Amino acid sequence: MSPESPKSLETKAKLLEGALRTLTEQGIAKTSARTVAAAAGVNQALVFYHFGSVDELLAAACRYGAERAVARYRARLAAVTSLSELLAVGRKVHEEERAGGHVALLGQLLAGAQTHATLGPATAAGLELWITEIEQVLTRVLAATPFGEFADPAGLARAVAASFVGIELYEGVDASGATAALDALEQLGVLVAALEDLGPVAQRAVRHHLRRTGRGRGA
Repeated sequence: MSPESPKSLETKAKLLEGALRTLTEQGIAKTSARTVAAAAGVNQALVFYHFGSVDELLAAACRYGAERAVARYRARLAAVTSLSELLAVGRKVHEEERAGGHVALLGQLLAGAQTHATLGPATAAGLELWITEIEQVLTRVLAATPFGEFADPAGLARAVAASFVGIELYEGVDASGATAALDALEQLGVLVAALEDLGPVAQRAVRHHLRRTGRGRGA
């Protein structure tokens, strides 16, 4: 297959951007070949020429948006050295994504996944990009704590991602409740940080207790 021309790549990028903008501003119910093409400034026939269907365009736009978002924060996540820092970065990401309209976009994608077969896997794949980054941070920062040998970074990464997704959606109906939930997560980070600061004797006692209660991985 010959490589796509610069003009073709430019048109596809316009359509992907237009799809994301239409989802954010008009919602999944009003997202169509016509509205996306209008947002992109191109002929609507190009939706089908480049993507085959509106659903395939939306799935591609979901992946495209997630890849760009994760890339924006990858360096910041790589610099995290503790769980409390991770939660603080997560809160900052949440604030920036909300200001950019991306929280509303996620809500539309999750709603659309109920009726658009291709959106479910695409949204899950987008979230998996975030989970992979979070898992890498958790694996690194927990290794130096009393919880390192007992924690499941993969499961925790999904729990953290699910928590932030839930908070983002919850914020639309109860902003103060969402803020309280974020505050509670940060308080959890402070508690873990306090355990990280314990001396070696106390840390050994924590590890011994965790082993004795059988809460290690695979227990």
